Amino acid sequence: MNRYVCVHGHFYQPPRENPWLEVVEEQDGAYPYHDWNARITAECYAPNARARVLDDQGRIVRLINNYARLSFNIGPTLLAWMQENAPDTYTAILEADRGSAKRYGGHGSAMAQVFNHVIMPLQSERDQRTQIRWGVTDFRHRFGRDPEGMWLAETAVDDATLELLADEGVTFTVLSPYQAEATRELGARAWQDVTGGRVDPSMPYRVMLPSGRSIVVFFYDGPISQGVAFEGLLDSAEVFEQRLLEGFNGRSGPQLVNIATDGESYGHHHRRGEMALAATLQRLAARKDVTVTNYGQYLELHPPTQEARVVQRSSWSCAHGVERWRSDCGCASEGGRHQRWRAPLRDALSWLQVELDRRYEHHAAALFDDPWAARDDYHHVVLHRSDHLDRFLDRHASHTLSDEERVTALELLELQRHALLMFTSCGWFFEELSRPEGVQVLHYAARAIQLARLVEGKDGRVAPDEHCDLEGPFLDRLEQAESNEPTFGNGRTIYNWLVRPAIADLRQVGAHFAISSLSWSYGTEERIGAYEVIRDDYALHEAGRAKLAFGRLTIRSAVTRTETSIEFGVLHLGDHNFSCGVRDRGDDVTYAAMQAALEHHFETADFPQVIRSIDHHFGTPSYSLSSLFRDEQRRILDAILRTTVDETEATYHMIFRGRAPLMRYLTDLHAKVPAVLRSAAEIVINAELRKSLSSSQLDPHHVGSLLEEADRFDVALDTEGLAHTFGQTVERLARSVRDYVDGNDAVFLSFDDQDQAGIRRITTLIDVAERLPFDADLAPAQDVLWRTLRDHHAGLSDRADTGDKIAARWLDALTSVAESLSIVPPAGT
Repeated sequence: MNRYVCVHGHFYQPPRENPWLEVVEEQDGAYPYHDWNARITAECYAPNARARVLDDQGRIVRLINNYARLSFNIGPTLLAWMQENAPDTYTAILEADRGSAKRYGGHGSAMAQVFNHVIMPLQSERDQRTQIRWGVTDFRHRFGRDPEGMWLAETAVDDATLELLADEGVTFTVLSPYQAEATRELGARAWQDVTGGRVDPSMPYRVMLPSGRSIVVFFYDGPISQGVAFEGLLDSAEVFEQRLLEGFNGRSGPQLVNIATDGESYGHHHRRGEMALAATLQRLAARKDVTVTNYGQYLELHPPTQEARVVQRSSWSCAHGVERWRSDCGCASEGGRHQRWRAPLRDALSWLQVELDRRYEHHAAALFDDPWAARDDYHHVVLHRSDHLDRFLDRHASHTLSDEERVTALELLELQRHALLMFTSCGWFFEELSRPEGVQVLHYAARAIQLARLVEGKDGRVAPDEHCDLEGPFLDRLEQAESNEPTFGNGRTIYNWLVRPAIADLRQVGAHFAISSLSWSYGTEERIGAYEVIRDDYALHEAGRAKLAFGRLTIRSAVTRTETSIEFGVLHLGDHNFSCGVRDRGDDVTYAAMQAALEHHFETADFPQVIRSIDHHFGTPSYSLSSLFRDEQRRILDAILRTTVDETEATYHMIFRGRAPLMRYLTDLHAKVPAVLRSAAEIVINAELRKSLSSSQLDPHHVGSLLEEADRFDVALDTEGLAHTFGQTVERLARSVRDYVDGNDAVFLSFDDQDQAGIRRITTLIDVAERLPFDADLAPAQDVLWRTLRDHHAGLSDRADTGDKIAARWLDALTSVAESLSIVPPAGT
């Protein structure tokens, strides 16, 4: 067999975590999901772990884990998010790599990636090496093996980068055909110019490096990859298969048709792209003249016979090499917008990094034998913060560190982690600095500056609350970054408006706990993002809508182990009116005096005096609802607004229902319905549909009548939100059936009315789904029930064949569910 196909997916999302909380906060643009990671997981990463294969009637006959047949890399920061927030998908990805190793001769399909997607040729050699080492460490931790290949962010490359990959034991990488400069047979003298994408992508190439080392490069097939990403090849598995087969050329000998695209092509950029991919891989696997493989297996079977030179400082997404990440090259320019901000942004961050490195070296030299070796090894601690710190310090500390020195060591290493993160390529990729990606790298810069301030403040040279002579000069440089948005003007304003309000310290965590404790009941120990909060003392008083709380807290960063003890007082007068003060913990007498004063004024309902007393005892700054971290702030606002929204919806309901006959009459006459009545209809119909579609006991007739009214009155439905709500309802019911039959060994010994009702609820929902004027995502429910049927169908069928009537009834019930969800019941395991 000499014809092979390899499909590579580069799965990646920009890091989106709040650098102080280490969690991704809500992002409005991702509605109806919490954030973009969650949305793209639902649209792409999860579906590729359970891609549906259909028969000629459109019924599901199989679920395939695409990752097990692909070559793929997934960004380490994205995998870390998945581990916490999408554990089923995360586990499926790890299992796929193990499965692919069995399928592909011991070669797992997962490739490593440079850690946080920096443009390697633009980084220092020291930072490049850390990026590689952290990427390898992360890969070993998750996949349990050494990586063979490593993906370079944006495939940005030069010989120096390849030297470091080879030196760190990486066997191969993947590049664009436009990054090949020249090729020749191994041992030959004459080079053949292949610039402009003319390289033969059907073989691996060895790149000989100045040091004498070498590394293998696969150049992917550009036209086919372009077709997948931008030209609709995923519209048809048959067409996709044929296009891959056309990639073979007429030469003799082994050939590899390999393509590489953003993995998000398969489901996010192209809806149901994962299904086209699964069907294509199935079709290829059934052929006798082609073998589906991955890069590692192909390389073992067919080592390079050709040598290549690469275009220096080139990439796959910028015709100007790496200029997209440092200059106004024109890439991503839209509507006359410029990227003149790119160079000043990189200049400002590069200046800041030099200053941070200088401080790191100075302070870390007193703690570590080799500060930079400690940084290279630090990712082990990031992966296992509770387990690996002591072992890490045993390896790197120059002496037994005191508790304070351990905190300083962690602050310095976190300073370096954020200094690396602030060069994530996404900050420069698009057309505007004030986009979330640009703001995110500035958040990392702000966190690094804060950590430098904390470290330098400890030796008495600079107070912890001063700027440590970094933020001012940094903003002076950032001011040169000209925004396309007149509202912002430049990078300084963007920083002050969009970054500075997010900067948090332990006191703000205390204020967050204090204010939110008036809305939620906290235990004695709580976790708020990356912080541990211990409630040492707490008292709550209520009078009508007003609430008063005061107490003592111990707050500790789970990341740096820095700790403080604070006292707080907080008053809530209803709605959004909060007043909170925080101070360092004092003696018991002072604390008791504060308690007595607040209680006295509260009990006499002298609320203005309570606020003045909080100001007197705690001073500035004062904290309010706007001081809370975003998710909790919105959670409290939702609770505050719930009554108002309910009352408003009730008013609109009265208006709409009272005027509906008139609106029907107007539509019958083809007369214009007044905008105010149409608005009332839109609010009421969407609210009632949302409520109905979220209930497992929904009334199909009521849903039908609401849809008829929406159509009659030309109401704009919240299709995304309603589809998401309904999909969750169906999935919830499917999981309840799965849990019921899996959690009770005796479940198939009887079949009563309750069992029948549970099955009927699902089929009713599916009947409703067919009438909705939008597509609800039923794939998660189909996945759950397909696996349920896979596990139980054969056993029930065998029992039914022997005359077992209970088994026959269960079999009929589950089959009816399968048919309603367009599933062909699987016969085996």
